[in-house]
Amino acid sequence: MPGLDPTRRFSSLVDDYIRYRPSYPSEILPLLARECGVSAASTVADIGSGTGFLTKLFLEFGCRVIGVEPNQEMRQAGDSLLAQYDRFKSVDGRAEQTGLGDSSVDLITAGQAFHWFDARAARPEFRRILRTPRWVALIWNERLVTGEFLAGYENLMLLYGPDYTRIDHRQVDANRVSEFFEHHDWKLATFPNAQHFDWTGLRGRLDSSSYAPRPGDPSYEPLLADLKRLFETHQENGYIDFLHSTNVYYGAI
Repeated sequence: MPGLDPTRRFSSLVDDYIRYRPSYPSEILPLLARECGVSAASTVADIGSGTGFLTKLFLEFGCRVIGVEPNQEMRQAGDSLLAQYDRFKSVDGRAEQTGLGDSSVDLITAGQAFHWFDARAARPEFRRILRTPRWVALIWNERLVTGEFLAGYENLMLLYGPDYTRIDHRQVDANRVSEFFEHHDWKLATFPNAQHFDWTGLRGRLDSSSYAPRPGDPSYEPLLADLKRLFETHQENGYIDFLHSTNVYYGAI
């Protein structure tokens, strides 16, 4: 995506990202164990590993995980947060050029990252580093647009986020997934995934988004005021529900 360089885009957002972005449901691991043969003996390459939310699930399952992350600040945060796991290491790489060896991993995962990839260049790279049968799992936390609060939040993103429609991962549909796998024999599993925010948490969730205006931008304070009104209208006992569906697209390439 020209002008939207993911290697630098999240550098100023690391602290908010760690505190306010959703993790991933633990149910992902039994699914991939059953469907893709993932076990504690598996080596996983987590592409676009960021601060390590998805990586941590596989480490807790016992896997060896290599986090491939091009953004230095995000990678260093992941190294710090996952320092206790001796089966983890990170590398400075990207989907199109991971730097990993031929046939060196059993599964590739990408959490909240596939929409940044050059899919045509990433696919042969993935095939190169994967062992047969070359399993890939593309995973997203998709914020739901259901109910008045979440519909209102979506409208604010459309109004104030100049890059929002360009980088929203919901643009990745079944056709793009099929183009990447080069077949239709992939599967989709979904899991509910909710966060519960007070006002401070909701503001932090906003500030963790790469497409939202930053403090100092002329539109930041108007957005914050509108968000505060939306929160006050819909909060219950000082909290709102921020609902996601975690989508897992998996198949062999």
